[in-house]
Amino acid sequence: MSAPVLLTCGDPAGIGPEIAAKAWAAGERFVWIGDPRHLPKGTPWHEVAEGEVPGDVPMAVLRHDFASSAPPGQPVAANAAGVVAVIERAVRLVIAGKAGAVCTAPINKKALKDGAGFAFPGHTEFLAHLAGVDRVVMMLACPGLRVVPATIHIPLSEVPAALTEALLEATIRITRAGLVRDFGIAAPRIAVAGLNPHAGEGGTMGWEEERMIKPLLNRLRAEGLDVTGPWPADTMFHAGARAGYDVAVCAYHDQALIPIKTIDFAGGVNVTLGLPFVRTSPDHGTAYDIAGRGVADPSSLIAALKMAREMASARGV
Repeated sequence: MSAPVLLTCGDPAGIGPEIAAKAWAAGERFVWIGDPRHLPKGTPWHEVAEGEVPGDVPMAVLRHDFASSAPPGQPVAANAAGVVAVIERAVRLVIAGKAGAVCTAPINKKALKDGAGFAFPGHTEFLAHLAGVDRVVMMLACPGLRVVPATIHIPLSEVPAALTEALLEATIRITRAGLVRDFGIAAPRIAVAGLNPHAGEGGTMGWEEERMIKPLLNRLRAEGLDVTGPWPADTMFHAGARAGYDVAVCAYHDQALIPIKTIDFAGGVNVTLGLPFVRTSPDHGTAYDIAGRGVADPSSLIAALKMAREMASARGV
């Protein structure tokens, strides 16, 4: 990959600036977009121009001045607009071909809503909006597991109505296309979880599997897609089961995220499939409670940066 990975600063009151500095010190190379005042005190850095490829020098910073300093653990409302603007800038640069991928540090949606009127449930939905894409898929990945929740940031009570045939089909197709294009898997094996306990157990614990999920999977298999299920979610994630598929498509957020965070809490990566550019992110939040203490683990960010480069390379960027 010749173009750099852009790393957005995320919420500067969280651990984003700290883990960025640690990732650079660990040998990762990227261009960090943010206000240098927010980096940990004493972090060596140098300013780069848009599109410049970082070398083996002090941390490469594409300067983006914010309204205020950022006390660790204390989000400043005046900085919310800057956080949003940095994401917008990164997307603009990668679409223009001045970057090979975007890796995003964690944001706090409430802080952005309170400070900047942020109207999106999260990063994923905002990036889709910026890219002009109607539907994207959130995938969480670690070396032992990839999971995709078909429904994401909605209350559990709303999941049964939201999990439509059209949504599940689009999720499966986008996931398959992403694994082919970005991960080099020619014929992805996709396991689909049921919505209900025991995958409905023949309709005795819910009808969604019999009336919607099974007929959809039968139709997709008839097209040649390697999809199996619906499987009971409680038996899908032990080591033997994981060996039988490349990705698990789940009905809702926690059904997908609990197993991957149990298997590899520190190393999970959030990937957005279906965008016209590569986007990854560490699979954790802003961690206000430990910000500024120097104890934040950069493992997930390092994994996200590595995956961004690998995916961009697969796309030939």
